Amino acid sequence: MPDTAKTPASIDFIDLGAQRRRLGARVDEAILRVVDHGKYILGPEVAELERKLAQFCGAKHCIGVANGTDALLLGLMAKGVGAGDAVLVPSFTFAATAEVVALVGATPVFVDVQEDSFNMDAASLEAGIAAAKKAGLKPVSVIAVDLFGQPADYDAIENVARRHGLWLMADAAQSFGASYRGRKVGSIGDIVTTSFFPAKPLGCYGDGGAIFTDDDEIARIIRSLRVHGQGSDKYDNVRIGVNGRLDTIQAAVLLQKLEIFEDEIEARQRVADRYNQRLGNIARVPRLMPGTTSVWAQYTLVTDQRDRVIASCKAAGVPTAIYYPLPLSQQTAYRRYPQPDAGVPVSERLAKQVVSLPMHPYLDEPTQARVCDAVRAALG
Repeated sequence: MPDTAKTPASIDFIDLGAQRRRLGARVDEAILRVVDHGKYILGPEVAELERKLAQFCGAKHCIGVANGTDALLLGLMAKGVGAGDAVLVPSFTFAATAEVVALVGATPVFVDVQEDSFNMDAASLEAGIAAAKKAGLKPVSVIAVDLFGQPADYDAIENVARRHGLWLMADAAQSFGASYRGRKVGSIGDIVTTSFFPAKPLGCYGDGGAIFTDDDEIARIIRSLRVHGQGSDKYDNVRIGVNGRLDTIQAAVLLQKLEIFEDEIEARQRVADRYNQRLGNIARVPRLMPGTTSVWAQYTLVTDQRDRVIASCKAAGVPTAIYYPLPLSQQTAYRRYPQPDAGVPVSERLAKQVVSLPMHPYLDEPTQARVCDAVRAALG
C-alpha cells in the first residue's frame, strides 16, 4: 500500500511575512516616497529615524550606519583604538564583536559568560584584563554583548571597567528595546551599537545599523567617519573613514516598523512566557535578571539532549537553530588571541548544549504548542 502519511507543515523560525501583512501598504508607501524624492543617500528619513531612535531609548545622539558590524567598527575608530590595545569581548557571541577589534589592529581578549544569562561574566572580565596585561597589551575597552535579547549585567561590568579605566561599548544588536534596572538599552555605556538585520527584533529590508552616544565629540567624529572621514566639504576628508551610511529606503522601512515595535516587544514576552511555562520542567529555560527586560531576539534552551531535540523538532516540521556551535576562542581565525588563565569553560559548555526555538511576535498559541510538543517528545 502507498504511504499516506503526510509530512507536517513547516513552521517559520522567524515569520517576517506576518509582520509584513500587518503593516500592509504603509511600508510600500514609505519606500515610494523615497523613490519619488530621490534622496537615496542620507535623505530626510535617515535624520527622522535617528531622532526617533534617540528619543526611544533616551540617548543624546543616534547615528544611522550601514550595518551592525560597521557600527562596532566606527565606535572603535572614533575612540582611536589600535595596535597594542586590548579590547575585552565575550567568547560566546557572533564573530562581528571580535572581528572589528582585529580590523582596527587591536587585540581581542576573550572572556567567559554567565550560565543563566549567556552574557559577559564580570569575574572573567577581571581575569581577562589580567591576561591582557600579562600578554603585554594595554586594556582600553570592553565590548559587552546583550545576547539573545537580554542586557548584560552592566552594574557589575561597569564597576570593573571603571576600576581599570576602560571605556564601555554595548553591543546591542540583539537587545535594542530592552531595559536594565531602569535604564534603556541605547543609553548604557559610552557607545552603544545595534543592528537592523532583517531577523533582528527591529529589522529592516536589508542591512542597517545605528550607534548611540551622549558624547558630542564622539558623535561628530562618527558622522564624519561614516562618510569617508569627510570634513566641512565632501572633498576635504579630514580623517580616514569608511563608506558606512544607512540607506534612506532602509530608514523609511524602519520608521514604519518602529511604530509597532513596543507592541511587538510585549508580544515577544508573551511568547517567551508560554515557552517557560510549558518547557521549564524539562529543560533549562532562559531566565531574566531582576530588574531587566528582554526583546527575545532568540529563545534558547540549554539541554544535554540537544541532538534529540533537533531530530524530534525536524520530524514535526519545527525548525531549530544553534547560536553558537563554537565559541570564538575555538574558531580558526581567533584561536591565537588571549583569554583568562582559567579559559572560558562556560562558553565551551553552552556551545554544546544550546538550541534555539522559533521566536517572533506573531507565533500563535496553537503553533507554539506544536513546537513545545516536539520538544517534550524528545525530553519529556
